Amino acid sequence: MSDMETDSSLLTSEMEQVQQEELYYQLLMKSMEEMQNPNPDSKVIRPQPGLCVKTVSLPDKQKVFVNICQSPALPPPPHLSKEELLELLESDDPTGYKVPMSLGEPHTEMDNNSQGCTAYDVVINNEFFQKCQKDPLFLQFVIAVSFEGLENKYSLELSREWKVLKNRKFLGSVNEQNIRTKSKPTIQELNPTASKDSHPAPTQAKCPEFCLLVEPPVGDPQYLIAEIQLPGVPSARSLVLDLGEDRLVLTARPSLFHLDCFFPLNIDPETSVAQYNTKTQILTVTMTVVPS
Repeated sequence: MSDMETDSSLLTSEMEQVQQEELYYQLLMKSMEEMQNPNPDSKVIRPQPGLCVKTVSLPDKQKVFVNICQSPALPPPPHLSKEELLELLESDDPTGYKVPMSLGEPHTEMDNNSQGCTAYDVVINNEFFQKCQKDPLFLQFVIAVSFEGLENKYSLELSREWKVLKNRKFLGSVNEQNIRTKSKPTIQELNPTASKDSHPAPTQAKCPEFCLLVEPPVGDPQYLIAEIQLPGVPSARSLVLDLGEDRLVLTARPSLFHLDCFFPLNIDPETSVAQYNTKTQILTVTMTVVPS
C-alpha cells in the first residue's frame, strides 16, 4: 500500500462525517434544482416497426399483442455473446443483465377477426434488434424480458406460450413515445482509494440489511433515503441500481446481494441520486418524494 493510500485510510471519523454531511447537502441541493426543471432528460421518439408477438393474458386468456419496435435513440445493452447469454439464463439471477427498453401504454386494437384486443409497444435499440432477428436465442430472451417488463409495469400476467406473426411487423399504428435520455442514477464513490481486497462472493445472492428514512422526519416528507449495507462489495462498479416510482431494485454482482424493495411513497427516479462509500460499504440512495 502506498503512503498516499495509508494517509487516506487514517482520516478521523469526525472528518468523514463532515465530508459526508457536506456531500449529502450537495446532493439534496442538486435534487431540488432538478425538480425545478421538469423532464430535462427525456425526448419524444417515433420508433420503427420490428416484429409483432401474439400471446394471451392470464387468467382470462384475452388476446394480447406485443410490438417489439426499434430505435437508435435507445442505447444498446452491454455486449453479450451467445455463450454468455446461455450462462446468464442458467444462472440464479439473470436479472443482473439489463436491456434498455421503453414500455408504451396499452392501446386497444382489432385483430384479423375484427375482435378487440390489447397491444403494447416495446422499443429497444435498433442494432440489438437486428442481433435478435439473426439469433433465435436472443429473440427469445428479449421477448421474455419485454413480457417481464410489461407485467411489472402494468400488474398483469402474460402467457409464455407466444408466437411471432410472420406477415405483420406491427399491430395498430406506430405511436410516439417519451423516453429517458438520462440513465438510471449514477452511483458515486466516496472513497475510490479503498482496499482492493474483497470477500469471496457466496453462491446465492442474499438480501442486504437496509433502512429507510424520511426527510424531514415530521410533516410532509420531501426525500426518502435508503441506506443499504453491502459488506464485501469493493466498488460501485459491482452495483446495478434501478429505480421505479415506488420500487428499488439493487443487484451486487456476481450474485452477492439482491434487494427488491417497494416504497409506501411515490418517488421521482429522474431526480434521485446515489452514492457508495467504499470505506463504510454503505450505499445511500436519496430519492425525491412526489407529493400525494
